[in-house]
Amino acid sequence: MKSSFKLGLMLPATALVLSACTLAPKYERGTLPVADQFPTPATAQGESAETLPWQKVFLDPRLQSVIYEALVNNRDLRIATLNAERVRAQYSVQRASLFPSVNGTVSGRRGDTGTGTDTESYSADIGASWELDLFGRVRSLSNAALNTYFASAENQKAAKLSLISSVATAWLTLGADQEQLRLSRETLRLREESLSLTQKRFDLGATDALGLRQEQTLTEQARADVAQLEALVQQDKNALRLLVGVEVEAANLPNALPENAVLSDLPVGLPSEVLLKRPDVVAAEFDLKAANANIGAARAAFFPRISLTGAVGKASTDLNNLFDGADTWSFAPSISVPIFAGGANIAGLESSKKARDIALATYEKSIQTAFRDVADALAVRSTIDTRLTAQTRVVQAASETEALSRARFDRGVDSRLTLTDAQRTLYGAQQGLITTRLTRALNLTRLYAATGGGLQ
Repeated sequence: MKSSFKLGLMLPATALVLSACTLAPKYERGTLPVADQFPTPATAQGESAETLPWQKVFLDPRLQSVIYEALVNNRDLRIATLNAERVRAQYSVQRASLFPSVNGTVSGRRGDTGTGTDTESYSADIGASWELDLFGRVRSLSNAALNTYFASAENQKAAKLSLISSVATAWLTLGADQEQLRLSRETLRLREESLSLTQKRFDLGATDALGLRQEQTLTEQARADVAQLEALVQQDKNALRLLVGVEVEAANLPNALPENAVLSDLPVGLPSEVLLKRPDVVAAEFDLKAANANIGAARAAFFPRISLTGAVGKASTDLNNLFDGADTWSFAPSISVPIFAGGANIAGLESSKKARDIALATYEKSIQTAFRDVADALAVRSTIDTRLTAQTRVVQAASETEALSRARFDRGVDSRLTLTDAQRTLYGAQQGLITTRLTRALNLTRLYAATGGGLQ
């Protein structure tokens, strides 16, 4: 049938559309704008941090449960996920331009010719239209939309990694503050007992006012620390609740800072292996590819746009016999040639090139930022164990000093001032040890997040 033959002319055009080249510059990844090695050695045995799933890094079952809850309920992550889905839908819309647009139409008309005779006409058509993408304008726009979608998906991964890191940080901080609070409460209890004994000795004339006032000072300092830490613990719980998105079960809250909540050894590979896998860096590269594809669309605007439309159908003067009526067909190619646009096409091309340059600078900056994040975390990791060992020895020495000072004070060898100073030193050393342990756990958390956190 002739109409079928005419409609078949559309098939070669479809093939041309699907195989069309583009005028976009060839994308090539440049050299990394950072050193080949991290300033601090990062070699170690075992699976590299950037490939480890978070369940193998955060080992405490309570912390794992809290992270799972956050991944389900956190609103920021939900927004990032929905944004990725929205951009995916936008890409599907843009990609549809690569294919023919087909629609069906049924119409009827009835009228009077003025001679008293009614006339009727009915038609049913299937029409198709598309742009013959000889210069790759549509394909470039589709590639740009695809890379924008990939970037949004990587941004969703970055949001997920940030959430995991933030939840772990908040949980560990809560545990450390709970331990600090317990230490302050115990210190307050001991100092209240000592103050009570000193008060009795003062009332009996066995000690002077200076010793009494020193005990009062230490006691009130401990009381102030307790009040401050009680507020801080509540704030930690509020922060964790916001991150998780729901109320956290009491059984999953830490009452102290666990010793092995985070994997102690996190091997890190070379910068080229680590930085190019970070979700934010990958997203920046997809944005760069999208900007590169937009240059192709801007270049194609200087060339003619060829559109093809065609339709086949039936026509009849009787609705009941519509599909038995005469065949109809139409084929209407059109060419739009840019002649004068007031410099709009030139400006559009220049704008797309500048957008590509901006995306390139953003990509390079994201690599440099990632390099610094990892390097900073490695710098802390290289010294934290030494600091922890030293602080542990400080606590041991301070504890022995306080015990000796108390014994000498009880025998009347040392003054109250010497004992007070030893007690203050011990309290500060114990607080410092908790802080150092927290610093070590948080450093491991930051190092894991800085390497991309196994979300590739």
